[in-house]
Amino acid sequence: MRRFPGGRSRAGSPSGRCGTGKGKVMRLRFIPPWAALALLAMVSGAWAQCRLAVSQQDVAALKQQASSGKAEAQCGLGMMYEAGLGVHKDSPEAALWLRKAAEQGVAPAQYDLGGLYYRGQGVPQDYRQAAVWYRKAAEQNFALAQYAFGALCMQGRGVPQDNEEAYFWFDLAAAGKMDAKMMETAAKTRDETASHLTPVDLSRAQERARKWFEDHPAKVQ
Repeated sequence: MRRFPGGRSRAGSPSGRCGTGKGKVMRLRFIPPWAALALLAMVSGAWAQCRLAVSQQDVAALKQQASSGKAEAQCGLGMMYEAGLGVHKDSPEAALWLRKAAEQGVAPAQYDLGGLYYRGQGVPQDYRQAAVWYRKAAEQNFALAQYAFGALCMQGRGVPQDNEEAYFWFDLAAAGKMDAKMMETAAKTRDETASHLTPVDLSRAQERARKWFEDHPAKVQ
């Protein structure tokens, strides 16, 4: 199975600087908790290149909003505990906050929670639960989750092995919002999966994807 993000938001140490790849850095001011989710989701998968400034005051403010039930803050806090960003890395605590956000329908939280179940971090390893949460995020058109769920279908982990179902989700992921490398990987995996389908099965999966795209038009940026 190709190695895929598996729900993780990768992070560097909270040094207060953000690397640009060539020695350049920029200071990031604190953003309110409602904006944390957007930023964390945007840089998901690129933590190795980026370090965000997070003060204890920032963490306290986010915890306060998360404790009040705000889903975006819960998601952001869970990702911080998962990555060790501004707090000590704590997988069980990450799972707790990600679950709260996931149960409120936050797709990145559902995806990250699925990843914790997939890897057995902070929760017992459970491919069925990983599939449940990946699919919930995938059905919200979260491309990384579509790829992850497709991979489970291809492998038969947590769900019945089904190449046609895998092709469908890979096809959606390949057209989704991911970095160029992940989109290329999704397209290649989709095409490899197609080689295991009959013409009838392939046609059915493609038609299903076509209908999905009609029902879920891309939002204008």
